[in-house]
Amino acid sequence: MLQAIGLTSAPHRDRPPEVDDLTFEARPGLITALLGAPGSGKTMALRLMLELEPGRGVTYFRGRPLHRVAHPAREVGTLLGDVPGHPARTVRGQLRLMCAVAGVPVTRAEEMLHVVGLDGLGDQRLGTLSLGMDRRLGLAAALLGDPHTLVLDEPAEGLSPRDNSWLYGLLRGHADHGGTVLCTFADPKEAARVADRVVTVDGGRLVADQDAVAFARTRLRPRVAVASPHAVRLGTLVSREARAARRSVEVVTEDGCHLSVYGTTCAEVGETAFRHGVLVHRLTEEFGDTNPPLPPRMAVPPGPPREVTTGPAATAPLPTPDMPEGHGAPTNPPASPRSSLPLITPTRPRTPLRPLRYELRRLLGVRTTYLLGAAVLVGSVVLAVLLGRGGRTPLPHLAAAWPGLLPLPPAAFGAGVLGALAFGEEYRYPALAADRGTVPRRLGLLLAKLAVSAAAALLLAALTVVLDGQALRLVYGSDLARIPPDWPSLAASWAGLTVGCAWAGLLAAGIFRATTAGLAAVLAVPVLVVPLVQKALSSPHARSVAGLPGRLREVAWLRWPHELDGWLTAALRLLARPQGAALALSLTVLLCAYVFTGLRGRARW
Repeated sequence: MLQAIGLTSAPHRDRPPEVDDLTFEARPGLITALLGAPGSGKTMALRLMLELEPGRGVTYFRGRPLHRVAHPAREVGTLLGDVPGHPARTVRGQLRLMCAVAGVPVTRAEEMLHVVGLDGLGDQRLGTLSLGMDRRLGLAAALLGDPHTLVLDEPAEGLSPRDNSWLYGLLRGHADHGGTVLCTFADPKEAARVADRVVTVDGGRLVADQDAVAFARTRLRPRVAVASPHAVRLGTLVSREARAARRSVEVVTEDGCHLSVYGTTCAEVGETAFRHGVLVHRLTEEFGDTNPPLPPRMAVPPGPPREVTTGPAATAPLPTPDMPEGHGAPTNPPASPRSSLPLITPTRPRTPLRPLRYELRRLLGVRTTYLLGAAVLVGSVVLAVLLGRGGRTPLPHLAAAWPGLLPLPPAAFGAGVLGALAFGEEYRYPALAADRGTVPRRLGLLLAKLAVSAAAALLLAALTVVLDGQALRLVYGSDLARIPPDWPSLAASWAGLTVGCAWAGLLAAGIFRATTAGLAAVLAVPVLVVPLVQKALSSPHARSVAGLPGRLREVAWLRWPHELDGWLTAALRLLARPQGAALALSLTVLLCAYVFTGLRGRARW
């Protein structure tokens, strides 16, 4: 069961809140429609329920608020607008990516493709999908975790009648299996046709909470609304005169003092009341629009949950916010002011439950990765052949295809681009969050991105050296393809350069939330930082750190093998170079800035 209590959005710039003290419930086994005209606050209500917007109130999903649900994807499936996926990713790739987010087996993606009727479109790109196919994919993503509750914002908007029938059939099947379905609607006729219960909102406030039969009777036909202390007597008189005149008139007694009369006019009802001396307090014609006049402000008191109906339907009382989690509602809930409702703080989107699998699928699921890798390899081979013809380029720079005119070799720059895209694509095409523009800053996801980007950089560096060597051997013979004697230190320098560029681009894109910022950081290291470090290291007063491994061995409590001294010496030599020192300094600064921005944004590590 879904129970929303006292939902109130935060007002903006002295404007009234879009949602004002909204309380209703959606029961399992039923489709509940949240009906309202555009701008009535129904979408904001969904965002408050999902804790995407600040405000007050609480929403219980089977007795627990969303921030206390361990795995939200397995409790609530959402569809708020279009699928926020990379347009170059395939339908199957998107669902597999979301499987890693939800923590479900990858086979679930194929099952959902069959459920939503996308079996033959698994290899189609997201950017080429029609509106109907996009909605099917959104429903498949919402159903991946097999949730109990579905929260959908106008899922049938813009769909064809055939797609509408399929969509509502799927929702009906989910409800028939005991699930809870909550959808927003703007068309009252469609809501009455599809839903089992209709909750009407206007101006962010609850207008009516009725079952579909009462809603269709009271809202979809013209009627005469009568308020009289003798309503039952007046209804009997109106029915008797209609039968005598052989007119089709229906009289519905809403309660002891209110009538709804269908098939007549205010004049005829008023004349009947006048002839028989019946006192009438109110006599108006209503035409079943979606925006009926609201009751007076004091008629809807804030605080404890309440039921507002225009028909005989009623629901059980809702739990109050101060009740223990998972308990039912008290018999007499205590009254409480609206300020006692808990604050709704927008929650950070959660990290993927399987971050390494998620990151691998994110990297390998789009053509950009393969096109970039191919461009880097081809460019490196061409530059190596051109540099080998001049005969003046040192062998290490020749193998890396690094001319002196470029700040970075193609492989290092390509690794930086891949690192920048690792976070840049998250902000442009967020797959982790229903709320666009936010990316979780969790340690698991950061480590997965660092590991995958480092592996991609090392693979790109190794392929570059191998292909460049083979191209030089083919064009100029084996003289330029020989292996230098100090190849271990050169390989370590080459690996450190490519991995450092990848990490610099990744961290900068995560800090500034843009791919271009990551690329700027990658280029800033050789262009700006290296000259400054080189000037500092070339000072005549600079001291040497020779013999540091031996001195560390003397002061350390633990004794390590002597072989580690050689590796430590090699690492120090790399850091003593301007490029290595500049890259290490830049990575340290970027990592500290990333941690600082994460803590400042109250990130969950």
